[in-house]
Amino acid sequence: MQRQDPRYDAYLRILNRELIPAMGCTEPIAIAYCAAMARAVLGKLPERVVIEASGNIIKNVKSVIVPHTNGHRGIKAAAAIGILAGDESKRLEVLSDICEEHIRALPAYLADTDFEVRPTNGKLLLEIAVHAYGGGSHALVRIANAHTNIVYIEKDGVVLQQQADGAGGGPEPEARPDYDLLSVEGIYAFAIGADTADVAEVLDRQIAYNTAIAEEGLRGDYGANIGAVLLKSQGGDVRSRAKARAAAGSDARMNGCDLPVIINSGSGNQGITASLPVIEYARELGASKDTLYRALLISNLCAIHQKTGIGALSAYCGAVSAGAGAGAGIAYLYGGQYREIAHTIVNTLAITSGIVCDGAKASCAAKIATAVDAGILGYDMFLNGQQFLSGDGLVSSGVESTIRNIGRLGREGMRETDKEIIEIMTCDM
Repeated sequence: MQRQDPRYDAYLRILNRELIPAMGCTEPIAIAYCAAMARAVLGKLPERVVIEASGNIIKNVKSVIVPHTNGHRGIKAAAAIGILAGDESKRLEVLSDICEEHIRALPAYLADTDFEVRPTNGKLLLEIAVHAYGGGSHALVRIANAHTNIVYIEKDGVVLQQQADGAGGGPEPEARPDYDLLSVEGIYAFAIGADTADVAEVLDRQIAYNTAIAEEGLRGDYGANIGAVLLKSQGGDVRSRAKARAAAGSDARMNGCDLPVIINSGSGNQGITASLPVIEYARELGASKDTLYRALLISNLCAIHQKTGIGALSAYCGAVSAGAGAGAGIAYLYGGQYREIAHTIVNTLAITSGIVCDGAKASCAAKIATAVDAGILGYDMFLNGQQFLSGDGLVSSGVESTIRNIGRLGREGMRETDKEIIEIMTCDM
């Protein structure tokens, strides 16, 4: 793909928009960010806080340890630490500068402050509103459709900011690149033709951040330690290491590690899944930095392409999309071209498209390992002359048709499943 191709600039903008740093699971961090912004608008520490959250936000915050809270979980803890010490200017890194004094103050603030959590009344899958009350004043900040997409700010009845609920994810939703330009064929053409100087900064950051949290996950004691279990039970071959490092990154991230990750499609777990297996295979094969960059372009953009049709939050496990992307990136490292990459994605989706998302928690690491294994198996099938054909379940003729089917499944078909999952998970709250 040549630089003058309109897709070239669109793909660069998509990468820079999606591959951004976040500390902690993005749903509790979005609550901390919204709460920190509400405190800033109020201009003082709130005495009462009401948090309204959509079902998918509740689902993804319920079981995750919030960084810098000494093991606290859930919506109230995320909002409280955001209010006490969050830097709203840092968006998804809102909790990056927390000091020990604030951590020690958290239990008392939670005990002394009236926190109330309510479900939202709307139909949006990603929606957060924080009402902060103090000193006779009231501030309201609302986020919709993307984790940092503030669509409404009000203080004492005066509207300070208002915009449509578009999935802009930033202050200029109209600047959103055209995701409809994504295709597997276009992604492959971009990856092999890109000037790597255009992508080195964002990919170097992804390599450094996500490698660091994987290493921390293997060193420490986080959650169910899926990464360590994989290495102990399956040995140290590259396939096992690729699964283990991705799982270990999630182990750490879901269980309170304060290292940042580079996310993909609004998810740190998806960012970890799309990158770490590709990095591990590149190391095993002695691939050049240039080759690794191109493999990561394929993996990241293929994951984003699949998630575009599904949406940020769904009952469909996002690790499946990222695992398919990782399989495509690994196929490229072994010399695969468009045909091999397309078949790898189709095979992978046929294997694991039934995994549901029941919230962010320790078991995400095991789902990631399964998704990565499916991505590698999808490529192994192609190498051995095997493939799933049109008519095999959700598989249609061509990779784009299959991706559209999966998008429809995740976006529309699993709505009732999502409602049941949320009902089951919240019935005892």
